[in-house]
Amino acid sequence: MPEDGSSPVYLDGEEWQAYFRTFKHSAFRLEVHQTYTMPGEAEAVRAFLAGEPKPEDFNAPWHETIRVHAAAGRTMTRAKITRRPLTPYSRYLFEWCIPGNVAAGEDYQIVDLTDRPNPGLPEQDFWLFDETTVVHLNYRPNGTQINRELIQGPDIGKYLAWRDIALESAVPFSAYRT
Repeated sequence: MPEDGSSPVYLDGEEWQAYFRTFKHSAFRLEVHQTYTMPGEAEAVRAFLAGEPKPEDFNAPWHETIRVHAAAGRTMTRAKITRRPLTPYSRYLFEWCIPGNVAAGEDYQIVDLTDRPNPGLPEQDFWLFDETTVVHLNYRPNGTQINRELIQGPDIGKYLAWRDIALESAVPFSAYRT
């Protein structure tokens, strides 16, 4: 149920993709899960775990999206919560996904909670667009996405505080050692 008690608004397909084309200033993602089970990534994760080489054009469309935003002065930032030992999926992210995102211009931060308590971050993945629009990414315990829910009338201050806590607790991906 949405935070404000109204009917949920779920985003999919073109309606969801539009958020990544139309944000004006910033897009921030908090990633809290250690495993994501996304059908579109299944083959890539399988190949990574099998020790196959990363394809040369791996994630090229997403990298182009990041480059276009970076060139226009728009920021894309993520804060990824991790715990060691890294899950196989997190290893896949760290070796195949995140380096290309960073090279394309995404600011990827790591919040390692292995040896410290949670600094007050939620157990909820979300995107925050232009500090005004919040979309929850809802997952089952196994990392399978249930839906993407546009939060109507969000308490923006709460999401901004979570973003700030995450970034204050993080180190840049380039400085993180597993």
